Parts: sequence; structure tokens; C-alpha cells
Amino acid sequence: MTLEKQKTTIIFAVPALLMVTAFLGNLFVEGWNWSLSDFIIAAVLLFGTAFFINLVIRSRKTLISKLLVCFVILLVLALVWIELAVGIFGTPFGGS
Repeated sequence: MTLEKQKTTIIFAVPALLMVTAFLGNLFVEGWNWSLSDFIIAAVLLFGTAFFINLVIRSRKTLISKLLVCFVILLVLALVWIELAVGIFGTPFGGS
């Protein structure tokens, strides 16, 4: 069984690996042109999501309610990310 500290490490390692992958992609992939603000926004979104998922996992709720809340958090992350990337909702800060 994993300890709480190990769970937290795993939860925050995922966004860190995604950020490293994005940084390497920005260096070596043609057409991948993220600015510093893109990296800051991605880090806030990914690490903020990890923080809230960590809070949910540490709560004393049932497994089903934890899974449901984590699913909603990940859904919100996906919708915000998609909106910032391509602007599916037509907000002023949507991409493209």
C-alpha cells in the first residue's frame, strides 16, 4: 500500500512530466511555439488540478464520490484547456 506522501508525489509528478515534455517539444518539434506565458498558464492549470485532486483523495469521502469529483475536476481542466487552445465556447481569451 502506498503512503500518503507517495500518493502526493505521484499526483504532482504527472504535471511535472507533462511540463518537461512540453518544454522538450517546444525545443525540438517544428511548429511547436509556446511562449513563456503559455508555459505559465499550463503549469497553473496542471498543478492546480493536481492540487485539487490531491485534496479530494485525502478527504474522508467514499470512493465513488472521490472518483466522481476527480472526474469533474479533470473534465473542467479539459474544457478550459480546449477553450484556451481553440476557442470552442467563443470567449474573448479563446485561442485561434
